[in-house]
Formats: sequence, C-alpha cells, structure tokens
Amino acid sequence: MAERTIVRLGDPILRERSKRISSMTPHMEMIAEDMKHTLYAKKGRAGLSAVQIGVPLRLVVIDDGNGLIELINPEIVEMSGMQVGPEACLSIPGVVGIVSRSRYVKVKAQNRRGEPFVLEAEDFLARCVQHEIDHLEGILFIDHVEALYSAKTGKPLRQKEANAILAYKRETYRKA
Repeated sequence: MAERTIVRLGDPILRERSKRISSMTPHMEMIAEDMKHTLYAKKGRAGLSAVQIGVPLRLVVIDDGNGLIELINPEIVEMSGMQVGPEACLSIPGVVGIVSRSRYVKVKAQNRRGEPFVLEAEDFLARCVQHEIDHLEGILFIDHVEALYSAKTGKPLRQKEANAILAYKRETYRKA
C-alpha cells in the first residue's frame, strides 16, 4: 500500500473517459489498495477516482463518514430530486464550489470479485457518488459550478483566481 500523488487541474488525463475494468488482477488490487490509502491520507476528503491518481480506469473509493465504499465500473441508473451545496476536489485544492446535484441516485457497480450490486445513495453520499462518477467521464465539479470560494477563508475567489480555474471548464477546455 502506498499513498499516490494526486493529479491536478490542467493535466489532460482528468478529461479522459476512463476505461472499464474487465477483471481485478493483482495489479488492480494494488491500485484499489493504494487508492484507499491515498483517500484516508488526505484531510477533508470523501472520495477518489482512479483517474485522480493517473490511472484512467472505472474505479472509485468513497467514504462519507459511514465506511468505505468501492465501486468498480459504476453506472448511474436512476436519479431524482435536487440539492445545491458545496463541493471540493483533491485535484483542485483550496477551492470550494457551489454545485447542483441530484438528491438521490441508484448505481449499478461491481465489487472486487466482479459481482454486481446496487447502491442507493441520498444527500451527501449521492453528491459524492455523482462527483466521483463524473471524474470517470472526464467531468470536473467546475463544469457544474455556480460559484467558487476559498476553502481556507470561505470568501468568494477574486475574479482573476476564479477565471484561472474556470478556464479549465469543460466547454473551454475542449476548444483549447
């Protein structure tokens, strides 16, 4: 088990669509363990996708405070309701954004043995699941953001700082 380096905003791998995992090889098991170790080593974290450690595969680990959840090849199959709230991302440190998300999601995924299961999530866990699955599609929370704030002070970012981050929004990023 090793703590991995987090890929930061601006690295093109964050905009790649992650590939499905066909089977959990020993190498994949090691990646999952490293992700778990990396997640717990970071302060204020709730989730991590494999692409955030430079591995564009459909693997997510989440701990919303109620224990670790691993999702392999996750797919959202149902969404409902709406919630608006703060989000942050290990790949965009120091920034919090206000984002609209579904309040409820139902996800089909697999465990490490390749067995399918369904996860139903509400509220904060639903927000975490959507955020991490977005990563697997090359989508970042700044693509949905309504406002950006400093994680340290809680104050809105200065226009220059906000513009530097928003330059990487999906529609801008694809045109570049």
